[in-house]
Amino acid sequence: MGFHIMEGLEMKHIVLVLFLLLMVGCQPADQPAELEQVSEETAPEVAPEPAAPEPEPEENRLARVLAEQAPSIQARFPYRNPYETLNFFGIEPGMTVVEALPGGGWYTRILLPFLGEEGKLIAANYPLALFPHFDWVSEEFLAGLPAWPETFANNAGEMCFVDCAPVAAFWLGDLPEELQGTADAVLFIRILQNLARFQNEGVDDFLDQSFADAYAVLRPGGVLGVVQHEAREDMPDDWANGTFGYLKKSFVVARAEAAGFELAGESAVNENPADQPTVEESVWRLPPTLMVHENGDPDEQRARHEAIGESHRMTLKFVKPER
Repeated sequence: MGFHIMEGLEMKHIVLVLFLLLMVGCQPADQPAELEQVSEETAPEVAPEPAAPEPEPEENRLARVLAEQAPSIQARFPYRNPYETLNFFGIEPGMTVVEALPGGGWYTRILLPFLGEEGKLIAANYPLALFPHFDWVSEEFLAGLPAWPETFANNAGEMCFVDCAPVAAFWLGDLPEELQGTADAVLFIRILQNLARFQNEGVDDFLDQSFADAYAVLRPGGVLGVVQHEAREDMPDDWANGTFGYLKKSFVVARAEAAGFELAGESAVNENPADQPTVEESVWRLPPTLMVHENGDPDEQRARHEAIGESHRMTLKFVKPER
């Protein structure tokens, strides 16, 4: 009797243990059901890491910068071809670029946002000693000239507001030592005529000084980009000396090579075969100046010159040898 009671208790014990083992086996091995449910309901959602923005392609950046320019700037695009010209010279965001004779800032307004905060724009004005030789220069103008590097930097701050290149400035013929060998490119765009004119008149070596500064400011392998009103090679040398705004391509190449540059290529992008001046005509008869002669109907002259467009221009790419 006692044996059967003990046997029954052992059987019940075995059944109970098996039941408990079965229940445990039905639960996930890592956590109880109620803990799993709580973790699913209360666990915070983890947002995926935002993808880093891809850099804007250079050609798209330049196109965007050009599209954002004021209508007065865009009006010159068909004649000055800034997209094609800057691409030909290899100008890229982040570069250090010297812009010679920025004037009112037509190219400056394009270069500041195109080069961006990682780049730098260095403005270079005509040599100070050149300005007194212009017949339009007043004593008041000359008195204010020495402040130009500072005033230009201030004015440049009004030409660009977002992601703009920092600005420095110097006088051609007086390159600061700390700028030597720092630039990736120098742009001589429609500036050589007066440098050549006064040098050819024996005033000073303005043209050669400027080419020498361009060479010195560039790092080895750097680019000198020239856009210049071009005289036909068959025109008289004493007409094509800069006085009328035009220079021969052979003359420009010779002066650049004398400074140490090598001609790397040329482009037809800024050519205008309709510009065929006579020896009595200057480049300033054309847009945007539209200077008229005393003889003849001014309205007829302006209409004829507007139909020609801006001047016929050479576009030359030089490099500073890597040696």
